[in-house]
Amino acid sequence: MKILVTGTAGFIGFHLAKRLLERGDEVIGIDSINDYYDINLKYGRLAETGIQPEQLRYGMPVQSSAYAKHAFIQLKLEDRDALLAVFREHRFDCVCHLAAQAGVRYSLTNPHAYIDSNITGFINILEACRHNPVRHLSYASSSSVYGLNQDLPFSTHHNVDHPVSLYAASKKANELMAHTYSHLYGIPTTGLRFFTVYGPWGRPDMALFLFTKAILEGSAIDVFNNGRMQRDFTYIDDIVEGVIHIIDRPPQGNPSWDSRRPDPSSSKAPYKIYNIGNSSPVRLLDFIDALEDALGKKAQKTMLPLQPGDVEATWADVRDLMADTGYQPATPVQEGIRRFVAWYREYYKV
Repeated sequence: MKILVTGTAGFIGFHLAKRLLERGDEVIGIDSINDYYDINLKYGRLAETGIQPEQLRYGMPVQSSAYAKHAFIQLKLEDRDALLAVFREHRFDCVCHLAAQAGVRYSLTNPHAYIDSNITGFINILEACRHNPVRHLSYASSSSVYGLNQDLPFSTHHNVDHPVSLYAASKKANELMAHTYSHLYGIPTTGLRFFTVYGPWGRPDMALFLFTKAILEGSAIDVFNNGRMQRDFTYIDDIVEGVIHIIDRPPQGNPSWDSRRPDPSSSKAPYKIYNIGNSSPVRLLDFIDALEDALGKKAQKTMLPLQPGDVEATWADVRDLMADTGYQPATPVQEGIRRFVAWYREYYKV
């Protein structure tokens, strides 16, 4: 298929693009390459797929030197006219929209970045799909949408009307916007609530990256909620396999959906929401223990309270995804951390 993947300079988008190319799909990648974190890491990811930074010119396609069926365009999703031009030229079969302004804590100090990228950018994607029909639009949501919900494991059949960060609110808004376009225009849309993705080429603002850097440098790590956090850490390869299963399976309307007892995960429209996680939460202190083992070095810990916008625990109920697609996460956290550390040491020569 011919697939647009937004966010291909980002963590999940980079891995997904590589996997799609390896199975023979044609992939057009888009990313703004903003400076939310080190752009050199983003350039490094692009180089891995044959896109050289010195070739980049805003809005101009760059052909990959590694994959015949891959091209990349540096583009802001807020640039509506340029985005529509890309859709008109390429006539995509499917779109996987992963580009977004990420980060819970950053949303407390830079709220407008989330409106620009996650709201304005997403409506531009929806409008582009409306006027240039695609078989399927899949997009990144987040486990953050569960907010004040304390029913574990988190289920897509739960109500998620009480987010605790603007980032989470923007992702909930994306789900609502997608449903509207599925209902009005028949666009098949699937939202994917990712749960704490980690692995090689990961984001520098995530705990595993921050902890690894600090421990190797002999600096203290900040351990929030005094280490009593639990996260459903999910290895990147498991995430990517799940996303590919979804791309290949556009949703159908749910004929048994009942407005008197509405199921938030589906609709009479071609609309679906899935959790995508490991479904095996890990205590933060146990995660740190596994990292210490992989590094062969102990961490200095600064114990801190729960931060605004954070939740104490996440745990994905993935039974629907498993039943519908055969999704089966297979990477234990100890193995995933070992692979990340091996990549980190090689990439940063430490």
